Amino acid sequence: MAGTGSEHGSTTPKRVLPKGSEGPGGRGIPLWQRVQDDLRTRLEDGEFTGSFPGEHELVAQYGVSRHTVREALRELRKQGLVTAGRGRQPRPSEEAFVEQPLGALYSLFASVEAAGLEQRSVVRTLDVRADAHVAVRLGLEESTPLLYLERLRLADGEPLAHDRVWLPAQDTRPLLDADFDRTALYGELARRCGLRLTGGQERIRAVVPTPAERRLLDLPPDIAAFSIERLGLASGRALEWRTTLIRGDRFSATARFDARAGYSLGLAPTPVRLEHWSTRAVL
Repeated sequence: MAGTGSEHGSTTPKRVLPKGSEGPGGRGIPLWQRVQDDLRTRLEDGEFTGSFPGEHELVAQYGVSRHTVREALRELRKQGLVTAGRGRQPRPSEEAFVEQPLGALYSLFASVEAAGLEQRSVVRTLDVRADAHVAVRLGLEESTPLLYLERLRLADGEPLAHDRVWLPAQDTRPLLDADFDRTALYGELARRCGLRLTGGQERIRAVVPTPAERRLLDLPPDIAAFSIERLGLASGRALEWRTTLIRGDRFSATARFDARAGYSLGLAPTPVRLEHWSTRAVL
């Protein structure tokens, strides 16, 4: 069928692509790129607000091979327009986006659910161990036993963040019996241990993930991540040290301000010493 870019002569595609006009060097624009351009236009027009078609449906729509569709989707993923993991159907990236308030005590669990996404965690480690560096952060002796919880946080089944938390074991051992697959740490902390965070300090910075971190978060090669470090306080006492690596294409931090009070966060000094931060959020 002329002008459609079809790779299957016996199949009439539902969408007609523009003819392969010349690109750089006088060569025709590749078929996968024309599919990609059309999909980008459809995304920008808001056509896929409900769901995004899978590979087989796109093959039928455009009358092209599955390889061509995969190449087009690969480029769209690199551009942060769609997301897809192994064995999962592609979808617009905006569907798995989490917005976080600055200067407020928050739970990633609650933030994911507030975005209308299903929250789930894969618990990688839950045990008691010693960590001299973290113990010092918490104002404890270096050999103090600490409860350690490591999770891969998922939003609608897609990797969102790698989360690691340390708490004084003498106060939090009941958490060893908790199921953190679908429950929030702060909720279990209050329910099982009678402890509630009342404030703290936090630092957010952009980082370039390692290859291992990219694999864990299913992160495209050109997307950065946010590193979040939190010291959580309970009635003025250090209770939680947390480090979170979160996908930069699925997370944003917001702050409120007004003409009189300004922003409700402070600027980080250089160098930063976390144990000396003020109780206001630090960016």
